[in-house]
Amino acid sequence: MSKGLLTLITKPQSQQFDSRFGHNDKVSNNDRRNIYIHSLISLVTGIKQRVAQWLERWARKRKVAGSNPRADKVANQTLHTDSPDLPECFQLSVLSWLPCVYLWLACPPYIFYVQRNNMGYIMMSVLNRVKTVFALLLWIVCWADLFGTFHELHQGDTRPPIYFVTPLVVGITMLLATFLIQFERLRGVQSSGILFIFWFLSVLCAIVPFRSKILQAKSEIPDKLRFITFYLYFSLVVSQLILCCFNEKPPLFSNVDTDPNPCPQSTAGFLSTMTFWWFTSMAIKGYKNPLEAKDLWSLNKRDSSEEVVPKLLKEWDLEQIKIRSTQALYSKPPPAGESNHVGGENSPEEVEVLLSKKRTPKKPSFLRSLIKAFGPYFLIGSAFKLLQDLITFVNPQLLSLLISFTKQKEAPTWWGYALAFLMFFTAFLQTLILHQHFQYCFVTGMRLRTAIIGAIYRKSLIITNAAKRTSTVGEIVNLMSVDAQRFMDLTTFLNMLWSAPLQIILALYFLWQNLGPSVLAGVAVMILLIPLNAAIAVRTRAYQVEQMHYKDARIKLMNEILNGIKVLKLYAWENSFKEKVLEIRQKELNVLRKTAYLGALSTMAWTSAPFLVALMTFAVYVTVDKNNILDAEKAFVSLSLFNILRFPLNMLPQVISSVVQASVSLKRIQDFLSHEELDPESTVAFSISNNGGGVFSVTVVNGKFTWAKQDPPALHNINLMVPQSSLLAVVGHVGCGKSSLVSALLGEMEKLEGQISIRGSVAYVPQQAWIQNATLRDNILFGKAYNEQKYRSCLEACALTPDLEVLPGGDLTEIGEKGINLSGGQRQRVSLARALYNEADVYLLDDPLSAVDSHVAKHIFDHVIGPEGALQGKTRILVTHGISFLPQVDNIMVMVEGRVSEMGSYQELLQQNGAFAEFLRNYSLEDIIEDEISKTDTIAVSALGEISKTDTIAVSAFRERSKTDTIAVSAFREISKTDTIAVSAFREISKTDTIVKSKVFWEYAKAVGPLLTLFICFLYGCQSAAAIGANVWLSQWTNDAAQNMTQENVSMRVGVYAALGITQGILVMVSSFTLAMGNIGAARKLHYALLDNKFHTPQSFFDTTPIGRVINRFSKDIYVIDEALPSTVLMFLGTFFSSLSTMIVIVASTPIFAVVIAPLTFIYVFVQRFYVATSRQLKRLESVTRSPIYSHFSETVTGSSVIRAYGRRDAFVLMSDVKVDDNQKSYYPGIVANRWLGVRIEFIGNCIVLFAALFAVIGKDNLNPGLVGLSVSYALLVTMSLNWMVRMTSDLESNIVAVERVKEYSETKIEAPWEVEDKKPSPDWPSQGKVEFLDYSVRYREGLDLVLKNLTLSVVGGEKIGIVGRTGAGKSSMTLCLFRLLEAAGGEITIDGVKISEIGLHDLRSKLTIIPQEPVLFSGSLRMNLDPFEKYNDGEVWKALELSHLNKFVSNQPAKLELECSEGGENLSVGQRQLVCLARALLRKTRILILDEATAAIDLETDDLIQSTIRTQFEDCTVFTIAHRLNTIMDYTRVLVLDKGQVAEFDTPSKLLSKRGIFYGMAKDAGLTQ
Repeated sequence: MSKGLLTLITKPQSQQFDSRFGHNDKVSNNDRRNIYIHSLISLVTGIKQRVAQWLERWARKRKVAGSNPRADKVANQTLHTDSPDLPECFQLSVLSWLPCVYLWLACPPYIFYVQRNNMGYIMMSVLNRVKTVFALLLWIVCWADLFGTFHELHQGDTRPPIYFVTPLVVGITMLLATFLIQFERLRGVQSSGILFIFWFLSVLCAIVPFRSKILQAKSEIPDKLRFITFYLYFSLVVSQLILCCFNEKPPLFSNVDTDPNPCPQSTAGFLSTMTFWWFTSMAIKGYKNPLEAKDLWSLNKRDSSEEVVPKLLKEWDLEQIKIRSTQALYSKPPPAGESNHVGGENSPEEVEVLLSKKRTPKKPSFLRSLIKAFGPYFLIGSAFKLLQDLITFVNPQLLSLLISFTKQKEAPTWWGYALAFLMFFTAFLQTLILHQHFQYCFVTGMRLRTAIIGAIYRKSLIITNAAKRTSTVGEIVNLMSVDAQRFMDLTTFLNMLWSAPLQIILALYFLWQNLGPSVLAGVAVMILLIPLNAAIAVRTRAYQVEQMHYKDARIKLMNEILNGIKVLKLYAWENSFKEKVLEIRQKELNVLRKTAYLGALSTMAWTSAPFLVALMTFAVYVTVDKNNILDAEKAFVSLSLFNILRFPLNMLPQVISSVVQASVSLKRIQDFLSHEELDPESTVAFSISNNGGGVFSVTVVNGKFTWAKQDPPALHNINLMVPQSSLLAVVGHVGCGKSSLVSALLGEMEKLEGQISIRGSVAYVPQQAWIQNATLRDNILFGKAYNEQKYRSCLEACALTPDLEVLPGGDLTEIGEKGINLSGGQRQRVSLARALYNEADVYLLDDPLSAVDSHVAKHIFDHVIGPEGALQGKTRILVTHGISFLPQVDNIMVMVEGRVSEMGSYQELLQQNGAFAEFLRNYSLEDIIEDEISKTDTIAVSALGEISKTDTIAVSAFRERSKTDTIAVSAFREISKTDTIAVSAFREISKTDTIVKSKVFWEYAKAVGPLLTLFICFLYGCQSAAAIGANVWLSQWTNDAAQNMTQENVSMRVGVYAALGITQGILVMVSSFTLAMGNIGAARKLHYALLDNKFHTPQSFFDTTPIGRVINRFSKDIYVIDEALPSTVLMFLGTFFSSLSTMIVIVASTPIFAVVIAPLTFIYVFVQRFYVATSRQLKRLESVTRSPIYSHFSETVTGSSVIRAYGRRDAFVLMSDVKVDDNQKSYYPGIVANRWLGVRIEFIGNCIVLFAALFAVIGKDNLNPGLVGLSVSYALLVTMSLNWMVRMTSDLESNIVAVERVKEYSETKIEAPWEVEDKKPSPDWPSQGKVEFLDYSVRYREGLDLVLKNLTLSVVGGEKIGIVGRTGAGKSSMTLCLFRLLEAAGGEITIDGVKISEIGLHDLRSKLTIIPQEPVLFSGSLRMNLDPFEKYNDGEVWKALELSHLNKFVSNQPAKLELECSEGGENLSVGQRQLVCLARALLRKTRILILDEATAAIDLETDDLIQSTIRTQFEDCTVFTIAHRLNTIMDYTRVLVLDKGQVAEFDTPSKLLSKRGIFYGMAKDAGLTQ
C-alpha cells in the first residue's frame, strides 16, 4: 500500500505541473499558490480513488493468496526479504506522527493533573536550560526541513504534501514539548514520565529511517538537506532521551530539604520510579547491617495520617450532613393549625408525616466516603491493571507466530529475532505495568488503614456512654486491627473483581479461535473444580477452628504449669501434667493430620487443573472431527492461554469471599462511626477572668441527667452552687449518684434539663485510677512542662516519695499497662498527683481516698485536699466515704437516690438530724471496722514487700510475673524491648554465620527424618519428571501433524498423555501428603523435646527467665512449626522443582541455553540475598511497631473521660497518629521491597524467555515446532516460579528461626534424674523420719553468695521443729534444700541414713510433703488437684477432706469431687485453697511434713484449723514449720533460730526464752513475753 501511495503522491503532481507550464520561471507567486491549491485538491481526490482501487485489488489478492502462497510473497517486499525496509511514505507519515499523536493525546489530562498537584517551583538549572535549547533546536530543525520543501517548491521541484505536513506537525509538537519542559519546572515536577515516553517513542520510530538512510547513502545521498536535518534530529532526540533520565533539583521550600531522612521516592526519576531503583539503597543497607527504626525513611507526606485522615473525615462529615438534611426534609412536622382535625380526611402534611414514619432512616454510607477520598488514586492502579491484562494476551499470539516461523524453513531469520525481542519487550512492559498497579493498590490499602484507624480513634474519644456500652474496648480494638486490615488486604486484589472476568473472557475468546467449541470441555472441568476447591476450603476452615480450640487449651495449661512449676516439682507431679499436655497435643496433631489430607487434595487440584483442562480439550478436539489436527501452534498456544486462565479462576472465589468479609467490616465500622457523640455544649465553661459565674465556681440549676437517652434519669432536680475556693464533700450510700454527679459536671452524661456552668479549668481524679503505659513521671506531668520543685512537692504531698525508692527506676520506671506494676493505692496517689501538678481551678475528686490505707488517707487529706493542703485556694468537690474528714470541710452535700437531700456545714446538718445524721450513725461503725482491716492489710502488704525484696526465690513476686507474662497481653514494653534485642542479636548471628543456618535446616531435616527428607525430594523430582514427560509427549504428538500420521495414533497419544498427567497428579498428592506427615512428625518431636526439657529444667531457670518468653516458645514458635513452616516448605519445593524443570526443558531443547544459566543464576541469587535480608528485618520492625498502636488505643478508650477532663484530646490524637505513621514507616518499604524484587526477578524471567526464543530461532533448522513450543511455553511460566521462590526462601529463613528457638530451649541444662534405678530407696522409706544436716552449704545459682553456710544439726524422727529468723535468714531455702530444688554447694543431708543427693528426685520428693505458703491450684477437677495420679480411692479422698474441714463445702456442691476449679483456683477463697493444700498433705501422709506457714494472707480461723489438724494428724511425723506467728510454735519440741544462713540458736522454746537471745527478742516484739 505504502509503495502505491508514494508513487501516487510523488509522480502525477510533478508531471501535471511540468506539462501545464513547462519550466516557466515567469510564473508569478500568486499563480504558483493557486496552482498549488488546485493540485492539492486534485491530489486528495486522486488519493481517494487510488485507495479505493487498491483496497479492491488487495481483497482480490487475499482471496488468491489462499490458494497461491507465492502471491503473498510478491505482495509484500517488506517482509519477505533478508534486508527489510519500510517505504519512505510510511516512514514520513506513520513513524513520524506516532510520537506526536501520543504527546497531543496525553497532554491535556497530564496538564490538568499537574495543575491540580502543584509541588512548588524549581529554579532554572543547567539541565533545564539544555533541555529547552535542544527542544527549540529540534523545532528549528523540523522547520528548516519545512522551509527547504518550500524552497524546492519555489525552485519548481514540487514535493508531495507529506513533506509539508510532517515537518509542520513534528515542529509544533516540539514546541509543545518545550512548553511542557518549562511548565513542569514551574509546577515542581522533577522528572517527566510523559516526555520520557515521548522521546523514547521518537527514538524508536527514528531507528528505521536511520537505517534506511545509511543503506541509501551506501550508493549516493539523493537528498542532502533531509539527510543532514534527519541526523541532526536523531542526535538531538537521543540527547533529549538521555537528558530525560536525569532529575531536576527538588522544588524550593519542599519538605525534602527539612526532613532528616526523606523517602527517595519523592525525588526519584521516571525510570527509577518504574523500576523501583530508588529502593536499592535500603536493600543494600539491610544486607550489610540489621535495619533499625532510625534507618527507615520518613513517610511520604501524602501517605501520612496528617493528610490522609482529615481527607476521609471531611468526606464522612459531608456524607452525614447530607443524610441529616434529607432526613430533616422528610420529617417536617405538620403546621400547628391543621394537626388536630377531628374526623375528615388527613391533610397532605399528615400523610407526609405518616409516610416519613414508615421510611427507615437512611444511614450515611462510609463506603461512599472511602470511594470519594481514595477512589481517584486507586483508579490509576486500575488503569495499569487494564493495560497489563491486555498485554498478557500478546505473548501467546507471539508464541503462535514463533512456532509458525519455525515451520517455514525459507522464512527470513530476522523474523525470529524480531519475535524473540518482541516477546521480551512485551513481557518486560507487562512486568513494569503490573508492579505499578500493585504499588498503587498497596499504597491505597495503606492509606485506607491509616484513615480508618485515625477515624475510629478520634471517634472513640467522643462517643457517649450509651454508645460505649454497645461496643467493648476489645471490639473497638478489633475494628482497628482486624477490620482495617481486611480493607487493606482487599484493595490489593479488588481489581480482580472486573479483571478476572475480563481475563477469562479474553482467554476463552482466543482459545475458541484456536480450538473451536472443544474449549468448552476444558472450561467445564475448570468450573467443576471450583466447588471442589470451595468444599475443601470450608472443611479446612472448620478444622482450623477446632485446632485453635486445642491450641488455646494447651497454651492455657502450659501457662498454668509454668506459673505453678515450683509446686509441681515439690509434689513430684510433673509426669501427670506432662501426660495432660501430650493428650491435648495429640488431639491437635490429629486435626493437623486431617488438614494435611485436605491440603494434599487441594494441592493436587491446583497442580492438575491446567493439565486436566488441556487433556479434556485436546482429547475432545481430536476425537470430535477427523480433520482436526493438533499441531504445535494450537497445542502450546492453548497451554499458555490455559495457564493465564488458571490465576483468575482461582482468585475470583477468594476475592469474592474477601469482599463479603470486608462488607461485614464496613458495616461494623460504619455503625461505630455513626454512634452518638457527647454534646460539648452540655457544660458552659467560663474563664476565671470572665465574671460569668459570679463568686460561684460551679453552679448547676435544675439539673436532670441520664446515662443514656433511653434510660430513666439518674439525677433529678440538682441545684448546686459551690463558692470559689471552698471544699464541698458529697456523701451518701453506695449507688446514690455521687459519681454520676461528677460525671455530669464533666459533661459525660446526657443533659435532659437545666444548665451547668464551671469557671476555669478542671482537674479530675476518677474513682478507679487511670494509668498510662509510660513512665511514672510522664503519668504525673500529663503533657505539662517539667518543673523540678513543683514536681517534688506534688510527690511529697501525695506520699509518693517512699514508693519511688522501691521502684527499680525511681520516677522513670516504666509503668505497665493499666498500672500493672503499681498497687491500687499507688495508682490512686499517682492519679491525685497528676491532678495536683496540673494546677486547675476546679478539682473534681471522685473518692480518691478509698483505695489507700487510713494513715495514708489522713496524710493526703492534710497535705492535699484539706483546708491546710496544697489545694486550699482552689474549688474542690470531694466524693468520700471517710467520715473522719467531714468536720474539716466547708460544705457537705448529702445525696439520696439521685437527688440532693440536704446541704450545709457539718454542724448544721448534725442539728437537722436528717439523712446525714443517719448516714453518720451507719458509717461510723463500719469506718472503725474498716480501719482495723486496712491496718492488718498494710501489715500483710508490707510483710509481702519484705519477703519479695530479699527472697530471690519469690521472684514470682507478682510484679515480676505480670511484667513478663506475654499471655496477658500486657506484654510489657520492656520485655518486648529486650526480646527484640535478643531477636536482633540472633539476626546478627544468623547473618554472619551461615553455618548456623544450614545447621538449623539440618536439625529440622533430622526431626523430619533424613531418609524421609530424601524420599520427599525424590517424590518431587518424580512429579516434575512426570510433568515434563507429559509435555514432551504432547510436543511429540504435535509433530505427528507434520508427518501426516495423525489419525492412527490418536487414541495412543491421548492415552499416554492422560496416563502421564494423572501420574503427575497422584505423585503431587503423595508427595505433599508425605511432606505433611514428615512435618507433623517433626512438630511432634520438637514439641515433645521442648516439653520434656522444660519439666526437667531446674527451678533456677524459671526464677531468672520471664515466663512470657517460655510461653512464646510453646505458642508462637510451635504454631510456626505446626502450620507456617510446612506450607512454606511445600511452596518452596514446588517452585524450586518447577524452576528446575523449566531449565531442564529449555536446555534439553536448545543445549546452548546452558551458557546463560550461570550468569542468570548469579544475578538471581544476588538479588535474592539482598531482598531476603532486608525484607525479613522490615517485617520484624513492622510487627514491633504494630502492637503499640492497639495498646495505646485500648488505654485511651478506658481513660477517655480523664483525657477529656484535662483537655488532652488533640495531644492523644497526635500520639496515635505518630504511632500509626511509625508502623506504616516500616510497612511501606516492605511493600516496595516486594515490588523491587518483583521487577528484578521478572526481568530475569523475561531474559529466560528471550534466550529460549533466541536460541530456538538460531537452532531452528534442527528443531521441530513441538520442541520450540515446549521450551518457550515453559519459559513463559518460569517468571512466576522464580518470583515465588524468592518469597518462599525469605519466609523459610524467617520461619526456620522458630526451630532454632525451640531447639535452644529444648537443650537448656536439666536437673538430676527423676529416678536412679540402682539407688532406689525401699518402699517404706523413711520409716522414722530422722533428718540430719552435715556441714551443709547452698547457694541459689552459680556465682551468687552462699545462702546457708555450714549448717550442722540433727532432728530425731517425730520431732516438731519451728524455724524462725528475720527476713532473708535462709528459712525457706532450708526447706527447699530438703526437696533438692536447690542443690548442695557442700556437705550432705541424710534422711533415715539415706543420702538424699544420691537418689532420684521423684523418689525423694514423693516421700516428703509440703504445705506451701501460697496455695497453688490448677484448672481441672478438685479431685485432680488432690490426687493427679489417682492413687487413692474416693473414701480416702473424702476422709482427707473431712479432716481438712472442707467436706461440708464440697458435699454442698452439685459436682462433689468433680467440682471444676478455675485457673489458679480463682473460684475458691484463699482460705479454702489453703485447706485444699492441707487435704493434699493428709492424703500423702508421709513421715516428714514441711509447713511454710501462710502469712497474713489467711484469716486467723483457717490458720487455727490447719494447726489443730497438724497437731492431731501428724502426731508421729517429723514436722518443720517456718513460723511467722510465733504463738503457733510455742509448744513445739525445739525451735531453730537462723541468722544470716547459720544456726544462731537451737533448743526448746522455754530454754531459748530464758537465754534472752534472738528468739526472746522476737517473742517480745510479738507480745508473747514481757
